[in-house]
Amino acid sequence: MLTRLRALIIKELLNILRDPKSRTVLIVPPIIQIFVFSFAMTMEAKNIHLGVLNLDAGRAGVELVQRFQNAKTFSRILTLKGQAEIQPVLDEQQALAVLVVPADFSRRMESGETAPVQLLLDGRKTNTAQIVQGYAQRILDGFLMDRNPDVGRRPAVLLTRHWFNPNLEFMWFTVPSLICILSTIISLILTALSVAREREMGTFEQLLVSPLRPIEILVGKALPALFLALCSASLLLAIAIFVFRIPFQGSLALLYGALVVFLLSIVGIGLFISSLSMTQQQAILGAFVFMPPAVILSGFATPIENMPPWLQEVTLVNPLRWFMIIVRGIFLKDMPPADVLANTLPMVAIAVATLTAATWLFKRRME
Repeated sequence: MLTRLRALIIKELLNILRDPKSRTVLIVPPIIQIFVFSFAMTMEAKNIHLGVLNLDAGRAGVELVQRFQNAKTFSRILTLKGQAEIQPVLDEQQALAVLVVPADFSRRMESGETAPVQLLLDGRKTNTAQIVQGYAQRILDGFLMDRNPDVGRRPAVLLTRHWFNPNLEFMWFTVPSLICILSTIISLILTALSVAREREMGTFEQLLVSPLRPIEILVGKALPALFLALCSASLLLAIAIFVFRIPFQGSLALLYGALVVFLLSIVGIGLFISSLSMTQQQAILGAFVFMPPAVILSGFATPIENMPPWLQEVTLVNPLRWFMIIVRGIFLKDMPPADVLANTLPMVAIAVATLTAATWLFKRRME
């Protein structure tokens, strides 16, 4: 059995590595994607254009405008001369927001009265507008505290500290998550194409008449994909640590142990898709049917806690959800082995279920 498996594994590896397109898909896209997505997939608001209409000639109004001009969030400040210029600036998307300082702002500040400042936001970009609103509120609060500390004096003061990511570096969240997503894509595509490739090339019948049993064929298809996916994940891990300088606080052994279990669950899904598909095109379509829901339900873009209760239950069968928790935890906070095991056990159950289903379907399609 081991001799037959070794021959099939070598054949499968040679089929993938000898094909220039397969080599390219295996190496080039993950490297390009981790660089592109790391910079593009951000929920921060940067390089924002801000329009400013300062109707106040006093010192307080000038100082407030200078605070906004010096903020790193705003890369360009458009100075407006009148109310009539506000609508064209927002309509034509020359600026995401317009700050309006009223004419009596300085007088109200000097007299201790409430001094309202208006911020007009482009609601077409909902999420970014909300983030910019928070930035603007923070700048205004800082300005008011510096002008009159007594106004902000309260019996209790809220001191904020961000654990595991003190400076709120968004890449510390994005890059580890991308390792999970790109590893999923690679292992899924490799396994989804494995059996479908044999059918399309007309070599599947040769496997059927060979001494290999169905379970041996599946193992021979799964192990090369698992090995290549591990190599690709290792490359992405090295890029995250040495290129993007993401701090790695935890155990490499724990990470690789969880990675193997995670990839086995994805390999099972890929083999199931491949057993269903008659052509490589169908296999690719099947893989992309799985990928978008898996990423959305992983907690990468939106917190799972924000989803409806019934949808939160659905995420329990998504291996990407559990592995993303492990990767972020090991990277940033040295997740204890007990917590890693608690999040690995669901992936073990998913791997057993998917590999069993793939084996059953493969045997059935061979009959």
